[in-house]
Amino acid sequence: LLISYLAHLSLFDEIIPTPHADFVNPQVLTHTLEAKSIAGLYLAGQICGTTGYEEAGAQGIIAGANAGRAAGAAYRGEKAPVAFVLGRDEAYIGVLIDDLVTKGTTEPYRMFTSRAEYRISLRADNADLRLTRKGAEYGLVTDPERLAALDMRQALIGENVERLRDFKLFVTDWGKRGGNDLMGGAAANRPGKEFKKKTAEEVLGMPNVSLKMVESIMADVFDEEQQEKQETADGESSSSEPDVDAKMDPTPLSVYDTVEASIKYKSYVVRQEKDIESWRKAQGAKIPPNIIYDRAVMPTFKQEEIEKLDQFRPSTFAEASQISALRPQSLVYLYHHVMRLNKESGKKKREESESVAV
Repeated sequence: LLISYLAHLSLFDEIIPTPHADFVNPQVLTHTLEAKSIAGLYLAGQICGTTGYEEAGAQGIIAGANAGRAAGAAYRGEKAPVAFVLGRDEAYIGVLIDDLVTKGTTEPYRMFTSRAEYRISLRADNADLRLTRKGAEYGLVTDPERLAALDMRQALIGENVERLRDFKLFVTDWGKRGGNDLMGGAAANRPGKEFKKKTAEEVLGMPNVSLKMVESIMADVFDEEQQEKQETADGESSSSEPDVDAKMDPTPLSVYDTVEASIKYKSYVVRQEKDIESWRKAQGAKIPPNIIYDRAVMPTFKQEEIEKLDQFRPSTFAEASQISALRPQSLVYLYHHVMRLNKESGKKKREESESVAV
């Protein structure tokens, strides 16, 4: 019924028929999911070319928020409100909508984590940290208790990360307490390394080391220090007695996953940002017209991506980014592959010119 109604408006030419259901080309929508040619008309769900309840619900949040804010402003005689849009680096909703309105789709769209270039940062454990504050800025989150809980959680995460950052032990001590293979590695036995210290944060960043393991060692060291203070106090006359009941509490369960993940993925997030920044700078760079698209030389690519690249043969990375089947990490890999080919080609030309000169 809605498709029939839209056919009578200016979206008739934008309706895409498929064996499953007809839908409107989402490229005629803005990032708020408002139709570019019909002010005040917002679309969300299967009509935009997606499939799945989660995808529909995600679009409904953005379309509903913007439609409600726009209607409220119009009713009060106010100017149009600032658009509520989530970026690709803020939420999977942002990835989904950006893919739809910039690239479009020719088949039912599903949201896969592989579509997001910032997926290491888009975790369930930090969803409230990423989105609640922004929701409050746009009037979508108004419960003061919820905002106060967010403030407390952020403070708790900061305190526990700082504690890990401040705690240091010699590399050899970490190895003795947690195992050389796990927390020290071969480096612990190298000359000079015995005088090098590592923070608990650095040790947690190692593979197969958990926050529980690190905090267990921290607690043992704390207890030993308390015991030493007690023994010293027993042997001396002191007016201040050590707190023998003092202990180091582990990271609360409410922030455990976030504290661990933020440290575990820290180096990967930095690398991810560098790759994306390199990719952004390379948008206008040329792709060699004779490049061979084959999984034998591009093993990380899906067969569908290889086929699409071979079919469209983009001349620049900007054109490649508009191919709907390509994942962000594949575009980054393509960039590095082309840079490597250009480097090898330049080296070969230099060698040929030098041989001719000789």
